[in-house]
Amino acid sequence: MLNQILVGPQAIADGVTTIARSGKFGETIVSRLHGRYYEQASRGNVFMAQAIVTAPVIYTTAAGTGGPLLWNGSTTVKAALLAVGWGVTTVTTVAAAFGITGGGGQPSAPTSTTAIDGRANLLMGGNPSACTPYRLGTVATPGAFLLPVGDLQTGALTTGPGVVHWVDLGGAIVVPPSCWASPSVSATATTTVMTIGLIWEEIPL
Repeated sequence: MLNQILVGPQAIADGVTTIARSGKFGETIVSRLHGRYYEQASRGNVFMAQAIVTAPVIYTTAAGTGGPLLWNGSTTVKAALLAVGWGVTTVTTVAAAFGITGGGGQPSAPTSTTAIDGRANLLMGGNPSACTPYRLGTVATPGAFLLPVGDLQTGALTTGPGVVHWVDLGGAIVVPPSCWASPSVSATATTTVMTIGLIWEEIPL
């Protein structure tokens, strides 16, 4: 049986059966062509939320968790976390690891929530997310883990070099219905003020 491949770009509509793509020397082309998340973002399935948080609480505390605190109250999608980014505007007096926590057992919305500072479909003009982001909220059960992705230091902002606080999570953390996830810290970061952004993809069940 012969494998067929087509040399050069293809412009193909959804649902059309086609053949593999090749370069001019017979090699199979498997590059993304577009940006890593372009396909899902262009279909309106990638979202972001931005929260301005003061003194984020330790991940083992249920009250005031966040943010953004992402709650999946839908019955139609799973949320896969793609990336987190943050910027510190007021330093902490308590050094802490910064990471992601989450949990289940949340069939109804978290309580004592505060409104998210910003949210968007990353397809400009796209529909709102099925999952609900809050700045902060109180969850039914505190996080049982902290996946560290960075740290918060006690030195003045002017004492260290500027760094990029951006971590690609690659969809490794999945939030099913009745579950939640949130950036958090290993110790309550007293006095810290930080802006945190979370990006997620929503995948139909």
